Formats: sequence, C-alpha cells, structure tokens
Amino acid sequence: MRKSWVLDTNVIVSGILTPVGHPGRLFDAVLQGTLRLTVDDRILVEYRDVLSRPRFAMRPERLESLIALFMLQDVIVPEPLNVDLPDPDDLPFLEAARRATDGILVTGNARHYPRAREFGIIVLTPAQAWTRLVES
Repeated sequence: MRKSWVLDTNVIVSGILTPVGHPGRLFDAVLQGTLRLTVDDRILVEYRDVLSRPRFAMRPERLESLIALFMLQDVIVPEPLNVDLPDPDDLPFLEAARRATDGILVTGNARHYPRAREFGIIVLTPAQAWTRLVES
C-alpha cells in the first residue's frame, strides 16, 4: 500500500528551506513519489500562507509550483473531530491524519497533539517518520 501522511506546516517549511536533515528527506520523498501528502483545503491554505511570508523570500513561481504539487497529493474532506487542542489551528492536521492511509501525522511539535492516540493517529517527529519510511 502506498504511504500518505500528513506533514505539519513546520515540517514542510523546514524541508523546503533546509533540504538537509529529516524534514528535507521527507520532502524529497514527496517529490520522488515515495511518500504522498494527505491534505485538505485548510492545510493547503496554511501551506500557501506560511510559504508566502516575506521572511522566506520565496519566488512567486516557486510558490505556485509547490502549491500545484500539493494539490496533486491526496486531497481529502475529513470528518470533523470534537476535540480541544492547545492550538485550535492544529485541528485540520489531526482531522486529516485520521484519513491518511497510515494514520500518521509528522510534526516538530508533538505536544500540540496530546489526544491523537484517542483517534488512532500516530504522531511522529521528522526523525521517527524518516526511520519508519526507510524501514518500510
């Protein structure tokens, strides 16, 4: 079965801006088709909003090509979850992870998802996710 995971925005940004390290390797796996992203419209909007911030100095054509790549991934309509999180803006990632093929959410902020296990979601750091991807 092909792998499709949710990558939190911090992992996407790290992977794009700093290609060395685990986030970069995970993003390379997306580019190579080894790993697919599970996203919904809210996640796509967040990816665009964050990557278009002036501090990242991303050229508009590069941003558009990344957004096009993201839209070719596994775009889903998640079922709403009734759960309180430390940051309510993280809810789309948890909801999307519930529909990901392996139920995996990769983030640099695991503490933002304290109740993920209740919904069958596995929260991994980029290093843990890379190990899991390589070992499969």
